[in-house]
Amino acid sequence: MPQITAILTNFLQEEIRKTGLTKAVIGLSGGIDSAVVCALCAGSIGKDNVYTLCMPYKTSNPESERHARLCAEAFGVNYQVIEITRQIDSYFDNAAPDASALRRGNKMARERMTILYDYSAKLGGLVIGTSNKTELLLGYGTQHGDMASALNPIGDIYKTQIFELAKYLKIPEPIISKPPSADLWQGQSDEQEIGYTYAQIDALLADLIDKRESVTELKSKNDPIFVDKIISLIKKSQFKRRLPLIAKLSSRTIDREFRYPRDWGL
Repeated sequence: MPQITAILTNFLQEEIRKTGLTKAVIGLSGGIDSAVVCALCAGSIGKDNVYTLCMPYKTSNPESERHARLCAEAFGVNYQVIEITRQIDSYFDNAAPDASALRRGNKMARERMTILYDYSAKLGGLVIGTSNKTELLLGYGTQHGDMASALNPIGDIYKTQIFELAKYLKIPEPIISKPPSADLWQGQSDEQEIGYTYAQIDALLADLIDKRESVTELKSKNDPIFVDKIISLIKKSQFKRRLPLIAKLSSRTIDREFRYPRDWGL
């Protein structure tokens, strides 16, 4: 974990510096992923340059805000609570009173991200992502919502590895020990919603993605239904992991031939 922490803190220092900015803006949910990102940013660019926002809805678990505050206090970063109930209810009460929990959850995630980007403009900072590798591969997040960011230090770390890193970074124990939840609606649990534990999912993903094992190999040691479901989730969510596809007309189309890395500096 010391080496991983060093790599990630250096990544944050270098990539933020290249933009000419000095501050980080993070949505602090009270969960383990955003807590790890908060700790990494505080250790990288200094606690005074880290601004965290907790943005609860009226049905959010009160424990989430308590844990977000606990994390902010543990690492000494700037912290603010901004309620999003009024704008969410105003939209759905007028436009879609019968909207599903999924639609409401997506709207909340995107509302939170618009607030983070507004604060990034206000403060002159970058929005730092909090989606881990497991979530990104499964598409377990909202496009242009919690999956949006300028930089993501934990996008190559599986969820089970996040727990190990959290312990090393001394994330408060109540945050580490509680069941993972996006808290998009009351009683929501990540593992219950997916139908498998993160330990099961990450073991399969590591074999599939990192070791490049074939479907036949995977099914020889896992429930075939489980393998098919995870592969299906990866395929169906591919659109979330790429920039918008641009129709090609010229000889140098953005994100096809024109792919200069963002490392020019200022």
